[in-house]
Formats: sequence, structure tokens, C-alpha cells
Amino acid sequence: MWDSQFEGLLRQAVPSLSSGAIDPAEDLQNAGLDSMASVELLLQIEAAYDIVIPDEALTQQTFTTPCTLWGVVAPLIGARSIPSP
Repeated sequence: MWDSQFEGLLRQAVPSLSSGAIDPAEDLQNAGLDSMASVELLLQIEAAYDIVIPDEALTQQTFTTPCTLWGVVAPLIGARSIPSP
């Protein structure tokens, strides 16, 4: 589903995630991701993947679960590798 780099960043931002496989539907707020940690995670993701997450994607919904967050990040990573005309 997502790569190990994303998983590492997510585990760093939410230390309470289980050491096993991360549940794609796990509620990140219930797991301890607060607004400050969300901003830090956002900055780390942008730096790690050399992307910019657009302002319109910066919603609480984006940070609800690992799956919703990856759903925003993955297309941006793919778009980065497409050469400009």
C-alpha cells in the first residue's frame, strides 16, 4: 500500500501505533496525532518526498487515517516523476 519511508514517518509522528502492521483505517487522532504532530508530519513528508501538499488538501479529513493521508501523498509522488512538456 505505502512505502517504508511513509510508514517510518508515520510511526515517528504517532509513537503509539502498534509495532506490527499499521491498520490502514486506524484513526490517527485517537492514536495520538494532534494538530502540532500533524504539522510536523506534513513538513517531514514534504521534505522526504520533495513534494508540496496543496493547501486544499490540508484538512482534518486528510489526517484521519494512514490510508487517507497516503491517498493524498501517493498521487503527488507520482506526479513528481512525470516530466513537464
